Amino acid sequence: MKEFILIKNGEIALKGLNRGVFEDALVKNIKRRLSPILKANVTKSQSTIMIEPLEENPDMDSAVEAVKRIFGIAGFSRAAACEKDMDVMREVAVSYLADTFREVKTFKVEARRSDKNFPLTSPELARELGGEILSNFPHLRVDVHNPDLVVNVEVREKYTFIHGNQIKGAGGMPVGTSGRATIMISGGIDSPVAAWTMAKRGLVLDAVHFASPPYTSQRAEQKVHELLGKVSKYSGAINLMVVPFTEIQEHIKDDCPEDLFTIIMRRMMMRIAVELAKRQGSGAIITGESLAQVASQTLLALGCTDAVATIPVFRPLIGMDKLEIIDISRKIDTFDISIQPYEDCCTVFTPKHPRLRPTVDEVIDAEKALDVDGLVEEAVNNVKIMVIDNSLDV
Repeated sequence: MKEFILIKNGEIALKGLNRGVFEDALVKNIKRRLSPILKANVTKSQSTIMIEPLEENPDMDSAVEAVKRIFGIAGFSRAAACEKDMDVMREVAVSYLADTFREVKTFKVEARRSDKNFPLTSPELARELGGEILSNFPHLRVDVHNPDLVVNVEVREKYTFIHGNQIKGAGGMPVGTSGRATIMISGGIDSPVAAWTMAKRGLVLDAVHFASPPYTSQRAEQKVHELLGKVSKYSGAINLMVVPFTEIQEHIKDDCPEDLFTIIMRRMMMRIAVELAKRQGSGAIITGESLAQVASQTLLALGCTDAVATIPVFRPLIGMDKLEIIDISRKIDTFDISIQPYEDCCTVFTPKHPRLRPTVDEVIDAEKALDVDGLVEEAVNNVKIMVIDNSLDV
């Protein structure tokens, strides 16, 4: 008996003539993620992607954990592959899921035959294996409507696959199938969640972080590295661009109205992020903003920020409340890092009474005191770039 991992596509199944492009991207991502764990064939067969280990005693537990984090997979199963012989199938159905049978009270068998030359029909096969399971585990009863365990039997061209309940996958679209975008990341709760959410939609991620030493510490930057490390477990490699922002913030503090400080700062960040995104080949900016969460995230304030963007700005969290965002941050293991007490540049020189309803005209007028183009060019030319990738960690 061999063990396989059988993967079911999610949204890919809804694609038309270009479905193969998405499936090939998913297969490529699976191969990359599994490369440090085991040698395997990864092949497409009908609506299933099959992972077949090529070595004895493969580390299937680690392989399953890796597959859980690959976007584009709706669900998957760890399955026994055996000969298309009824005696062998009876034995494997009982032995492979024995531990699970002892833990449940009800079950049913669902059988499917891709190989129509197999002598039993699907209902006959289900009855045969169901009877064998009941004779070996007399505490069980059959429940065809709401069983604790569904025993799946798939008779295919080469093997019969037997497995239990499907494991939930990460969902979404394969990373790399939707283009490239740049996340503006702080050390807070929201932006890592926004990054993860858009990677789930198939985007390759770059990241921009604004550092303001000595007002922000090296530990604040390290915090961002750790957050992106968690996100990269799902997204793959992320190019992090760290922008020196101290001089710009000091100019804004000295030369601009205090109540507009935050919105002018956000506009400068957006200009720099857009320029860096274009250099990286990114087609959009991603932010972690949620409508009305803070003063810079009111409808008018967001409009003032977007006025300087020359590529699309994605805000995947815009309609979420804080508790919803926190739930996702816990799920992807970024919450405990985000709440570490190391300030980012967004908290530097925060005005006591920020303007809640700024207009674009008055912000443009206030920015006349700054050499906007010169400051942006200097910041972009002094950016520090590094690659963060924890996706291959076992």
